[in-house]
Amino acid sequence: MAIAGERIIAVGSPTEVAQQVDTTFAEVIDVSGKIVAPGFVDCHTHVVFGGSRVEEYAARMTMDVAEVEALGIPIGIQATVAMTRAESADMLTVSAAERIQRMLRHGTTTVESKSGYGLRLAEEVKQLEVNRRLQSSQAVDVVSTFLGAHDFPPELPREKYIEVVISEMIPKVAEEGLAEFCDVYCDEGYYTVEESRRILEAGLRAGLKPKIHVDAYADIGGAAMAAELGVVSADHLNYTNRASMRKLADAGVIGVVMPALDFAVGHIRPFDARAMFAEGMMLALATDMCPACWVESMQIVMQLACRLYRLSPAEALYAATLGGARALELEADRGSLEPGKLADLQIWDLPTFEDVIYRLGNNAVQTVIKRGRVYDPGRLVQ
Repeated sequence: MAIAGERIIAVGSPTEVAQQVDTTFAEVIDVSGKIVAPGFVDCHTHVVFGGSRVEEYAARMTMDVAEVEALGIPIGIQATVAMTRAESADMLTVSAAERIQRMLRHGTTTVESKSGYGLRLAEEVKQLEVNRRLQSSQAVDVVSTFLGAHDFPPELPREKYIEVVISEMIPKVAEEGLAEFCDVYCDEGYYTVEESRRILEAGLRAGLKPKIHVDAYADIGGAAMAAELGVVSADHLNYTNRASMRKLADAGVIGVVMPALDFAVGHIRPFDARAMFAEGMMLALATDMCPACWVESMQIVMQLACRLYRLSPAEALYAATLGGARALELEADRGSLEPGKLADLQIWDLPTFEDVIYRLGNNAVQTVIKRGRVYDPGRLVQ
């Protein structure tokens, strides 16, 4: 493989590459006995957040929600909203950058980052501005998603807040160019199908491409609506029925599944990856890095996907790379090792690519190359 600047310019045997490019003065990286893979594209994260919910997480190992609440421990999205509102943009930038640097050391070269822990205009903008800072200040590409419709703020009535999202937040986000996507949490206890449609359509009118959190805890019809609307990706899909899977497949919607989240929350209804494949869906894997699922390694996600959800190693690798790129509409320039694409790749110190799902808890990454620049995961990447 030959790389010039940020791009891959040739792939093939040594003879074939030498016939295409002059390698006389090239820097050579010897990967004999190792595996070269595309950089991971982590297409669903909430990597910008304040504080920690470790106390809640630890307590939930032995207690139910009511018992945890009785102890006065803040729980759920609202707990993180309060902690995120309390932190400055500078503080949020530092903590998120540290997480992203660790993700890079585990082979991730592109990260999607959602807002949704502000739930009021200034705080949602703050999170999205942190995304912009992250994109310009460290190696990993950060794709920004507006998720003002993640939950409802305690200080506003439901319908009033929806109007704020539609008439104030979305126009501001679009005007300032703070996000590429608009997302909504369509599920029982969160946004209804019609509320979700209104918000996503408002985002479309403003130029924000639609994504959706759907069917995580109930099937309320959101997946069928998402297929009709032609969202870019539908994420979670624990309760999605087969007919809706087929509709999503026919609409070309990428299904984003997150086995680490199911594991972290002890989900009673794991998603059915084999059914999705059978119905023709293309899947992407993501960490769902967030306070409820603190995982920074897509390798662990692949391991869980294969062992618990019956993905083959090849399916898992595709879903973690090109599948993730498709879920962000970035497949034209990343997610696979092809001439013309970005030189985003990772070198694994493994004899076979299947070893990445076999060696549990191991970080296989020896070197990461991001946009043609070589990074040593053993050092803190600047």
